[in-house]
Amino acid sequence: MSSMKHIDNIPSTPGKFKEKSSYNRLRLHFSIAKLTFWSFVFLGLIFVCFFRSPSSSSSPASSDLSRRSLRTSSYDGPAWEKRIKASAKIRSRNGISVLVTGAAGFVGTHVSSALKRRGDGVVGLDNFNDYYDPSLKRARQTLLEGAGVYIVEGDINDVTLLKKLFDVVQFNHVMHLAAQAGVRYAMENPSSYVHSNIAGLVNLLEFCKNANPQPSIVWASSSSVYGLNTKVPFSESDRTDQPASLYAATKKAGEEIAHTYNHIYGLSLTGLRFFTVYGPWGRPDMAYFFFTRDILKGKSISIFEGANHGTVARDFTYIDDIVKGCLGALDTAEKSTGSGGKKKGPAQLRVFNLGNTSPVPVSDLVTILERLLKVKAKRALMKLPRNGDVQFTHANISFAQRELGYKPTTYLQTGLKKFVRWYLSYYVDGKKSAQ
Repeated sequence: MSSMKHIDNIPSTPGKFKEKSSYNRLRLHFSIAKLTFWSFVFLGLIFVCFFRSPSSSSSPASSDLSRRSLRTSSYDGPAWEKRIKASAKIRSRNGISVLVTGAAGFVGTHVSSALKRRGDGVVGLDNFNDYYDPSLKRARQTLLEGAGVYIVEGDINDVTLLKKLFDVVQFNHVMHLAAQAGVRYAMENPSSYVHSNIAGLVNLLEFCKNANPQPSIVWASSSSVYGLNTKVPFSESDRTDQPASLYAATKKAGEEIAHTYNHIYGLSLTGLRFFTVYGPWGRPDMAYFFFTRDILKGKSISIFEGANHGTVARDFTYIDDIVKGCLGALDTAEKSTGSGGKKKGPAQLRVFNLGNTSPVPVSDLVTILERLLKVKAKRALMKLPRNGDVQFTHANISFAQRELGYKPTTYLQTGLKKFVRWYLSYYVDGKKSAQ
């Protein structure tokens, strides 16, 4: 558990990386672009509603979707209920009961652990799909079980399972982190994004709207919603109608769906736009993770450049800072105002950027890793491909600072040092395979 403890407060991040050219604020919304985007969303929902049954098709895509998203182990019975009740037991005076979806994921594991440490009741839900190595998720599960957090293996699209969970525990908060992650994978398996990020969200909200009382919901959106926006830093009020990837489009659709359920049913909803989260127990598909793996193996790593050799930069945000933002959102979430599917008054609707405010060139990230690993990287400069990646991200966090007390405190070098220490312990000393 030492790798998951909150870090000591240290000075704010190093000097901010500044783009060489300035960007003018874009105010004009193009009706054609918006029409195209919403046409995709509605077609996607139609597809999910009528054609998403994995048994209805034997195609590779359908089979893959079933393999990744619809695993649900058996549940029910006195022993099962006992484990859930024990995990959900509140041990602090002002504690809350939270259902954390995606609990075996990177952010979900850290958030669940932090909630449990402070005395909240926590029950996890995860389908343990194989988008990346499931053994890492199982290791996180073991870590959480040692802390007293039980993770139910199941899918957010399983209405029967959700009903059983809420029958056993009257959750007053839901931390919805379950999603199909990754920008590039959307080009290989687009249906998994519609299934998890749109249909899964709708299914969860449908259940929560009918709950009595309705829980307050905090959920993971993404900085990817800013897409091709060129105004920096990105602010919550900026345009988000130019997604650069299918993943971004599903997260943007999620924000609009959240607005709808808030407006019609009185659900209290808070969306969090995460900016390039990194740290121990992270995701193997993230650059800092596979750069570390490939540097240690002596493999060449690809470093992308923008047009005219422009710098590619990311607003890297350490996991402990993200967790503080998540807990701040839960603690300030107001109660939902509906009951049994009927709205009784205006409900809270918010969206926040959770970033570090200090974009760092990816080439600088590699330099830090070289120093920490004591190995020279074999760099290969490449043009930024058209696969959904954007050239830069940069968060304006003033709204989160004001409303949540959010204040990131972690230098990239400090955070990467903690990650490398964990990586070497888990994969090298622990003899795990980093495929």
